[in-house]
Amino acid sequence: MPLADLVAPNAILPALKVNSKKQALQELAAKAAELTGLRERDIFDTLLQRERLGSTGVGAGIAIPHGKLPGYDRLFGLFARLERPIDFDALDGEPVDLVFLLLAPETAGADHLKALARVARLLRDPAVAQKLRASRDAAALHVVLTQIAAPNAA
Repeated sequence: MPLADLVAPNAILPALKVNSKKQALQELAAKAAELTGLRERDIFDTLLQRERLGSTGVGAGIAIPHGKLPGYDRLFGLFARLERPIDFDALDGEPVDLVFLLLAPETAGADHLKALARVARLLRDPAVAQKLRASRDAAALHVVLTQIAAPNAA
């Protein structure tokens, strides 16, 4: 699945202002609810439950909060570039400034894992992360996320 199918142009937050991990998850849940029609509280609770298992801060300033929701029927991605880095209890102890939220149906086993792996690979590419940090508007961020991830034509 190409990232263009996962994250829509309106699912990009180019300068999210938050002061904590909890506030970031609340803001992401609110935007995701607006775009998916799911209940904000359900999304937030799902994200918090996942964080209790271990931080989704994967290192290098990147976090990929994610969760599965009953009654939802597709994969959904939301990207946020934080205005300033926050503590996210990341594996490397570094603050986070790039966040990719991933929601999936409760029944999405392999698809959910494949999407997570694809997002992680993309964001952990230093050139991609640098471009994301340098981009200041949603359209530019969307291009970086989706153009680079497009399969190379042989």
